[in-house]
Amino acid sequence: MGRTYFVEESIGQYLSDLSTQPKPYVTGLLIGQCSPQRDYVIRAVRTPPKEEQKEDSISSPRLASVDEEWITTHASQVSRMLPGGILVLGVFIIATPELSKDTQNTLRRLIFSVEKSLSRRRLWKPSEEEISDRAALQICSATKKVVCRTYDVQDPKSSAKPADWKYQSALSASWSTLYCTVNVNIHIPLLTTSPNHDLEKNTKNGLNRWSKQIEDGVFLINGQVKGDDAELLEGQKKLRGNTQPSPQFSDVKVLTQLSQGSSHRSTATVQVCSGSINLKGAVKCRAYIHNNKPKVKEAIQALKRDIINTLSDRCEILFEDMIINEGPHKKNLEKEYHVLPQRLFVPVAGSSVMLSDYKFGDEATGEIQERFVEMLDQSVQAEDIHIAEEISTGVVIAAAVAVFASIFSFNYFSD
Repeated sequence: MGRTYFVEESIGQYLSDLSTQPKPYVTGLLIGQCSPQRDYVIRAVRTPPKEEQKEDSISSPRLASVDEEWITTHASQVSRMLPGGILVLGVFIIATPELSKDTQNTLRRLIFSVEKSLSRRRLWKPSEEEISDRAALQICSATKKVVCRTYDVQDPKSSAKPADWKYQSALSASWSTLYCTVNVNIHIPLLTTSPNHDLEKNTKNGLNRWSKQIEDGVFLINGQVKGDDAELLEGQKKLRGNTQPSPQFSDVKVLTQLSQGSSHRSTATVQVCSGSINLKGAVKCRAYIHNNKPKVKEAIQALKRDIINTLSDRCEILFEDMIINEGPHKKNLEKEYHVLPQRLFVPVAGSSVMLSDYKFGDEATGEIQERFVEMLDQSVQAEDIHIAEEISTGVVIAAAVAVFASIFSFNYFSD
């Protein structure tokens, strides 16, 4: 028996509109949430055209011309804009009847390419119970026929399995939200043997160690420790009739272990260092979970991944910005200070879920709006952009060594 995808009703109209475009095919991503019983699709997003394609609305009439690298890059960019619990669930292609024979092979290739690209960036490992099926949605632009299949991305030899595609209104209107603020103070030494002060690689190694602390942390939901298999919404009053339940909000506190217990032996290691990296500040994190009797472990896992992803993604964005604006890193860097981008959230119409993005201090609102249109095909009003992390006044001490309140600092020290 295949998986069932419950799909936000508005997606049907979105895909129908895309099918009317004068192109042999249109590709895109499916965004939503996996659960043990069923999967949920809350957004579909078409692949943005390349600059050279914008001048010509008619694409190549062969699926062999599908730009795999461009689609995987889009998936990586989109994944940064997804909060905890929301992920890229699959790929869709809307194609003419003439191309239908090659569509499924193309979808399979894209699904595995996207998953490989996304997994390469993760600092966490999938759990044994992880749902590894991803959706391959094929739509005929002429007949509007929808065919949904899945592939197990953990099995390179996986063959297609049939899946149900069912539309539902107000699918994520009452999903639960978990939110927390995590204070971070990560010190990453730079060994003298590290070639050319490879900041990006060293930072990722440091974040890897920190992510294990988050994975092993204790999470208090509304001040309580709950069992993994307990229902997240246990004790919530059920509404009678057809009244739509309201979203539930949970405040979560994260407790990480300061040191190993007395039963663990530890040894000190002396290493010759040429500098260090400090990541210091506070991050605002969110995760969303479906309302079909979600387990505590599902919700906590989603929040853990958001905590890890949001810090890792910001560092990636900073390094990309440094390369664009400053070129390759110098060999003998003096002390430098950088502010990581702030997190912001934008609502999804008809849903309790909010999408995420990051902005540097000098970025204009218009640039954020353009990014949402390009990456997520969503128009955003300026008043709907909610900055989660405001810059505090009186934030700098000494030579810009630390930033307080809810803005992040990235400090590089060279001996």
